[in-house]
Amino acid sequence: MSSITGKNIQISVFGQSHSPAAGVVIDGLPAGFRLDIDRIAAFMARRAPGRSAIVTARKEADEPEILSGLSDGCTCGAPLTAIIRNTDARSGDYAGIADTPRPSHADYAAFVKYNGFNDVYGGGHLSGRLTAPLCFAGAVCMQYLESCGIKIRSHIYSVGDVKDEPFDPVRPDGAAVDGTFPVIDTACGDRMKALIESVRAQGDSVGGVIECAVTGVPAGVGDPMFDGLENVIAKNVFAIPAVKGVEFGAGFGISAMRGSEANDPFRTDGGKITTVTNNSGGINGGISNGMPIIFRAAFRPTPSIAKTQKTVNMKTGANAELSTDGRHDPCVVVRAVPAVEAAAAVSVFDLMCNAQRTNK
Repeated sequence: MSSITGKNIQISVFGQSHSPAAGVVIDGLPAGFRLDIDRIAAFMARRAPGRSAIVTARKEADEPEILSGLSDGCTCGAPLTAIIRNTDARSGDYAGIADTPRPSHADYAAFVKYNGFNDVYGGGHLSGRLTAPLCFAGAVCMQYLESCGIKIRSHIYSVGDVKDEPFDPVRPDGAAVDGTFPVIDTACGDRMKALIESVRAQGDSVGGVIECAVTGVPAGVGDPMFDGLENVIAKNVFAIPAVKGVEFGAGFGISAMRGSEANDPFRTDGGKITTVTNNSGGINGGISNGMPIIFRAAFRPTPSIAKTQKTVNMKTGANAELSTDGRHDPCVVVRAVPAVEAAAAVSVFDLMCNAQRTNK
């Protein structure tokens, strides 16, 4: 399984949804940096399940246990290793799906790839549970980035057909994001929550979009071709289960513009070169141009739903029907916001380290 990302900072995620623990190894962190463990825990708590009626009822504290990499609270040059215990797994909820894969879930694809030895409980290594160690890695990288003046923030841009206000692509820091349900317009947030509760009551699910802004990245970070900022961010965002699309700046909408509309005119502002607009999302040719990096991630509806769906019994080859029991998020975007931020953090930090080494 491809569970390692990064070139300068390598991050390896391990574990399964129902294994004793999931975890992460972060190799290459600069030594001598003091981590704020309380802030890491607070960041991970945003992703933790069982916190409200509109997310999965599975209850996990998501408290990281650091096994190596710190000495007296500072990074010491050794790989930073942390685990997150799985304390509320219920394997019995998945007893009926070993032979009848859930439609649009990874059950069937994993069964074929791993010759039937894949862990079906909670989705195994393909579960959203593995975003917990990703969030730990992201929280660590975020603290390094913040020491360089780089900040990352996100909000739920849409749930179904209910849309929040977008970030100002030039000055995204100007928008206040609600701390309890991450939206800019709390009235839109209330409508989103009502929609999620409605589909949950129907035994169904709904998708949505998360918008993320990274500010403070200097111009010149990233590479053309295969290691561009868009490439690396998109790769790591797609590690989050249920992501089906990523767009930067004006995204697919830019295809309907004229060049005179899409281009971001340059100007000087206090001796600093900036752009008037930010349709490019802060990236040109895979390299940062000094403007905020803006991107959006589209999430599909959760495949595990209580409604009866058509499937196949892989033992008998006969058509079958399946109704998924267990505890599942009716809308994954609610808990995926910190995971998107984490994916952005590990991507930018890895490329920042490359830029710093290249410029020496």
